Amino acid sequence: MTYEELWHRLTPIYDAGEAKAIARWVLEERFGLSWADVLCGKVTELSADDQAELEKIALRLEKGEPVQYIIGKADFCGRPFHVAPGVLIPRPETEELCQWIISQEWSAANGQRQTASCDILDIGTGSGCIAITLALEIPEAKVTAWDISDDALHIAATNAEALGAKVTFEHRDILDAIPANAPTHSLSCPTLHSSWPVWDLIVSNPPYIQPQERDGMAENVLDHEPQLALFAPADSPIVFYQRIGDYAGRRLRPGGKLFFELNPLTAEAVDRYLKGIGFEKTEIRKDQFGKNRFLKATKI
Repeated sequence: MTYEELWHRLTPIYDAGEAKAIARWVLEERFGLSWADVLCGKVTELSADDQAELEKIALRLEKGEPVQYIIGKADFCGRPFHVAPGVLIPRPETEELCQWIISQEWSAANGQRQTASCDILDIGTGSGCIAITLALEIPEAKVTAWDISDDALHIAATNAEALGAKVTFEHRDILDAIPANAPTHSLSCPTLHSSWPVWDLIVSNPPYIQPQERDGMAENVLDHEPQLALFAPADSPIVFYQRIGDYAGRRLRPGGKLFFELNPLTAEAVDRYLKGIGFEKTEIRKDQFGKNRFLKATKI
């Protein structure tokens, strides 16, 4: 098989530019071929075993399996993260969220850290890309990450070890963090679960896709990435934002910040909810495509 044959086989699923990029990535990551090697035709010089392996990969790609799962790696903020079907593949938008958070820890005036240390919580960590990136970029921070999936926590812990990040991973369900009958209308409500720590910063990229958005999604995402991490409940599309907001209202220190990645369809509803429970200072920021994608709320 040649490079041209490989990427042409992917064009029923991807446009030509993406198909070429995927083919080049596979050849580089799995077979160690540089672009110069590809141009020199060394793909055809692969051993019989490697040619057989390349054919297996091509068949998986033709079925829509994401290349990141096949290679077992996704790049995020300049670092390689192991990914597998049990976790979402990190997106560029989430990199923007991390960059916004990191910028909050610097003083624009003199380039110095605003705080000597801070306690950070990442809710729904998945591959650990947010928690690990913050731990590495803000060395003074003590970072904890929660997820409901043991598979995700295992992958995240593996990534943290490989990248040299100090992160505490815990199996927690945010929907159980606040009792269902607890009052939620004010940040002055009594502290709940007092055995849990308080935080300077809470961040989350929770499930937020609505069922009616399925028709506009790529089949390789729907068929291969974990539904639990993608979709919000049809009857309560912002429930995760509500419960995280309720928790943050009780467990953030004064001046603490809450950061979300958002679904543009529900961004305003999330903002209204947070203001309704007492987060008076909120900011919605657009992503690189001009969509309302991120929110910061500050506890007064």
